[in-house]
Amino acid sequence: INSVGIMSNDYITYPSDNFNNMKKFSKKNNFSFPYLIDETQEIARLYNAQCTPDFFGFDRDMILKYRGRLDDSGLEFHKDAKRELFISMKAISENNDIPYNNPSIGCSIKWKNNGK
Repeated sequence: INSVGIMSNDYITYPSDNFNNMKKFSKKNNFSFPYLIDETQEIARLYNAQCTPDFFGFDRDMILKYRGRLDDSGLEFHKDAKRELFISMKAISENNDIPYNNPSIGCSIKWKNNGK
């Protein structure tokens, strides 16, 4: 199972979301996957992303199988949260039924020009 993170927020209007800050965030949180920037927001639009984070899980044929959240902790982290993304991606990799597909939870995407 491979992963990639993509940041699509308008970092001009919201400088705290600029790529340098995102690289610091990635390093601070020990991301072990590539963390990319969607400067044009084309990728976010293509996937109809709604919030950050918004997780998309694909099978080996690049068919979307999971759309949801990281875990069931909601807006406040708790250490015993069900790891919905991990469990679902493991199921996808084993060609099993996907146990979760709950809506993503997070802040709305900061779109350029006041919207899509």
